[in-house]
Amino acid sequence: MRDGLRGLTTRGRSFLAAAVAAAISAGILGEKDLLRVAVLLAVLPLLAAFYVGRSRYKLACHRSLEPHRMPVGANARVVLRLQNMSRLPTGTLLLEDRLPYALGSRPRVVLERLGAHQASSVAYTVRADVRGRYEVGPLMVRMTDPFGLCELTRAFPGTDRLTVVPQVVPLPSVRLPGEYTGSGESRSRSVAVHGEDDAATREYRRGDDLRRVHWKSTARTGELMVRREEQPWESRATVLLDTRAYGHHGDGPTASFEWTVSAAASIAVHLRQAGYKLRLVTGAGVDIDAGDGGDGLLLDHLAEVRLDQRVEITTLMQHVRQRSDGGLIIGLFGTLSTAEAELLAGLRANNATCVCFLLDSSAWLNLPAQARAEADQAHDAAALALLQSGWRVIGVDHGGRLPALWPQAGRGSQGFALRAAMAETVAGGVR
Repeated sequence: MRDGLRGLTTRGRSFLAAAVAAAISAGILGEKDLLRVAVLLAVLPLLAAFYVGRSRYKLACHRSLEPHRMPVGANARVVLRLQNMSRLPTGTLLLEDRLPYALGSRPRVVLERLGAHQASSVAYTVRADVRGRYEVGPLMVRMTDPFGLCELTRAFPGTDRLTVVPQVVPLPSVRLPGEYTGSGESRSRSVAVHGEDDAATREYRRGDDLRRVHWKSTARTGELMVRREEQPWESRATVLLDTRAYGHHGDGPTASFEWTVSAAASIAVHLRQAGYKLRLVTGAGVDIDAGDGGDGLLLDHLAEVRLDQRVEITTLMQHVRQRSDGGLIIGLFGTLSTAEAELLAGLRANNATCVCFLLDSSAWLNLPAQARAEADQAHDAAALALLQSGWRVIGVDHGGRLPALWPQAGRGSQGFALRAAMAETVAGGVR
């Protein structure tokens, strides 16, 4: 009741003021009929306050998101279902759902009166142009009585999470270098290290069948060795995402970093569908195997990845070297210096095949002619350093489309022509 009195509208307060004035006039004039009018004017807003104050605790709300995960630029549908749990009908309800700024303005929806134990649903759509995880809610409900004398606001504390993932674009099927590199215990790798006789052996583990002991290997190594069981052939790929803040430029959804995040998502999904056992590594410390969790786990991590001022190339290399998977490595890098490009040569250990999508992130800036020439020269020098260390380099300019660039990852002969062209460019710049 106290909350209801605090929620009296201007109309309700006017009724109380009129009741007080009528009561005073009735006392002065001695008119009993005027006193009855005063009582009626006072009872109406009090009844409205009691009605609204009581009914505010008899509402149930349920929110559903369709879907819970959506790509950048898509729409999601939010459905609100309210049910009147009391025996009294409600007045008109004004619903307002709280949304973060990235999802747009707060929607306001009018819901007509609900009868006893009646339920009704309303829906609205949201759109996000920036990836991330967003809280939808809580819901604010404004309740009024049929005469508009009292209005109360109730907040439902429940919230739902909407995940906006990077946009995934389909890529053409191409034959990639290193696509037949097997897993860490593949036969080809064991033969290269130990020879044919030891290709299918490993150290004895407690519980192994003694009939599997390989005595020749045991005699040579001095440790009990057993034959390995045959394992299915498995191609491995690692996607590296550069999160150095100083390596990227631009703001909002069109920034160079957003291009690399979308490219990482597209390449990872494409490789998983092609049968690769995939690993995603970022400079921010994300290191996941996307085999068990599917594309959803991968995209959820990429939805929240951010640039980091503390990340350097050495940081990214440390994360990669924590596990020596070999296989195919695809790196998505922003602007690199020549020294940083030379450091990346260390990732070609274990016969790894390395492909680099090298962004000229300065192209996302409006630079004067001289600064543009210097930036282009630095970009070409970094690309040449990567080529000389054995990386396959694909240059990316502002406006570049990944589906058009992707076939270059499988063209081995173009790397030599590009290397020569860049060498001439750099040499000409030095002169």
